[in-house]
Amino acid sequence: MPKTTKDQGRYAARGVSSSKKEVHATVDNLDRGLFPGAFCKITEDYLTGNKKKCNVIHSDGSGTKSNVAYLHYQETGDASVFRGIAQDSIVMNVDDLLCVGVTDGVLLSSTVNRNARRFPGAALAELIQGTEDFLGTLREFGFGIQSGGGETADVGDLVGTVTVDSCATAVMNRDKVITGDKIKPGLAIIGISSAGQCNYESAPNSGIGSNGLTSARHDLLCPYYREKYPETYDATTDKELVYCGPYKLEDELPGADGMTVGEALLSPTRTYAPVVAKLLKEFPDDIRGLVHCSGGGQTKCLRFGKKVHFVKDNLMPLPPIFTAIQKASKSTWKEMYQVYNMGHRLEVFVPKSKVKKVLAAIESFGLDAQQIGHTEKSEKPGGQNHLTLMHGKKALKYAL
Repeated sequence: MPKTTKDQGRYAARGVSSSKKEVHATVDNLDRGLFPGAFCKITEDYLTGNKKKCNVIHSDGSGTKSNVAYLHYQETGDASVFRGIAQDSIVMNVDDLLCVGVTDGVLLSSTVNRNARRFPGAALAELIQGTEDFLGTLREFGFGIQSGGGETADVGDLVGTVTVDSCATAVMNRDKVITGDKIKPGLAIIGISSAGQCNYESAPNSGIGSNGLTSARHDLLCPYYREKYPETYDATTDKELVYCGPYKLEDELPGADGMTVGEALLSPTRTYAPVVAKLLKEFPDDIRGLVHCSGGGQTKCLRFGKKVHFVKDNLMPLPPIFTAIQKASKSTWKEMYQVYNMGHRLEVFVPKSKVKKVLAAIESFGLDAQQIGHTEKSEKPGGQNHLTLMHGKKALKYAL
């Protein structure tokens, strides 16, 4: 099997893709559902047959972040770290569903694929309990979600450590769907911070979320982990790209006020469910679109709306985790913005006249937020979407 090379870009050289071009080359030609421009695929209501309703089903997971938890567990014996991984998997589904307007009636099922020799019952128990506890927390804050059970598969031949995935299903009214069609020129873009500590969190968050962890952990963590835990990486990857960073998990992250590198990498993915529920209730006609900056980072918006030039010229300050990753990896800033959320993980598209009121509602949760840009008419000859992002005084340009 051929090895990957650094010439591809560090993220792609590790066997992962932020653009998922191969996936989109296939799925973009398939049926796009009732609302082709929506953030999630939405189908007719196959579950109840109600013509006024529709179905949404979404699958995602914690990705390779579970390997960081595994390293922490092996080094410390602390299995409770997997509670955060349970949250990661759930939020990566919930916050995508938020972008089409789902805030209630969600049924979630989880799948844990583990190597039982390395991921024993004590760790599995923490993962399962963490799932139940976080679902309860979401309900406390007004997001209607219930557990539909799940599956634990012992697949040591396939999985070196553990993977944690979830599938969420909802039935919703068609007239409540955020279709994506209202993302047009002339709107303000509000970004909601991925870092800090809001009033529904128990600890500060680094902002990393659950995207880009394949590169983040290898670029930050040192060769000690490469030698001791070969089960946590793909042996076909160039060894120069495997755990090639300067830190151990217990080292302090520069500029992070005492947060360690391990704590930063393992910060549970923040959910915006309480915030979006409030916004949709108070501003039902003004929330023109929502974009969860997950896979694709700050370029995720390119897939939504038509004939739009997205201009992001007032981004939030970079959280220390992303500065550390760029410094350690020497990745280009253009690649960084394609892989990571870089400081805000949810974008809210609203009329410019509503910015102050929407910001006040968001900030009532103790969250930092600001207008990070606006939308204009596409400047491309074919009218395709494109993005201009200002990194300092340098303009970075992106298109599909």
